[in-house]
Amino acid sequence: MIVIPAIDLKDGKCVRLEQGLMEKDTVFCDNPAEQALEWQRQGGELLHIVDLDGAFAGEPRNRSTIEGIVGALTIPTQLGGGVRDIPTIEAYLSLGIGRVILGTAAQRNPELVEQACRLFPGRIVVGIDAKNGMVAVQGWAEVTGVTAIELAKRFEGYGVAAVIYTDIARDGMMQGPNIAATKELAESIDIPVIASGGVSSLQDIENLLAVESSGVTGVITGKAIYTGAIRLAEAVALTKKTR
Repeated sequence: MIVIPAIDLKDGKCVRLEQGLMEKDTVFCDNPAEQALEWQRQGGELLHIVDLDGAFAGEPRNRSTIEGIVGALTIPTQLGGGVRDIPTIEAYLSLGIGRVILGTAAQRNPELVEQACRLFPGRIVVGIDAKNGMVAVQGWAEVTGVTAIELAKRFEGYGVAAVIYTDIARDGMMQGPNIAATKELAESIDIPVIASGGVSSLQDIENLLAVESSGVTGVITGKAIYTGAIRLAEAVALTKKTR
């Protein structure tokens, strides 16, 4: 399992939201490229980028900032937020993004996931965000009637590189990830699962390591490393002990 530092972009700045609410944002850095370099220096092996403005708008909104981040790094990146079609995926991949995340588009248009996986093998990730177990889309503003497990099962056999599972109620709240739901999802599908939302301590990392054998291959952390509740270098070292 690897620890994946996150950079969430709003108006070209690094922010963190509480429970996905755009009005509950905290700005942590005005220079996302420099922040990305700091996470790389601390041992990050993969950077997770979210275009929050894009997620709500349904189309890319922070392209120049994203380009600056990618240009500054040597580690790979994955990006989501506002990706709704093949041309957008292609544009991000050509920019140097390693993997593109489909969230709302995956729920509303599973055929897009299948097509993208065929065109860009190994470079498509599905983001599943859930509230009380039900999938939420459009920047978490709309809760559907589909469970996270039901949605994830649709993509088995497509060639999806990973599923990022986020418990919205935990995101940005520093209350610990939903271990039980993450484990249940990972055991239900044959796609690697990346945990996200609520990670607040090294103990949370250890708790996720305990269910790694279920298929949990990564954990995304944002607010905890910005506030200093977790030192990224220590978290990375902890996971490397188990490899």
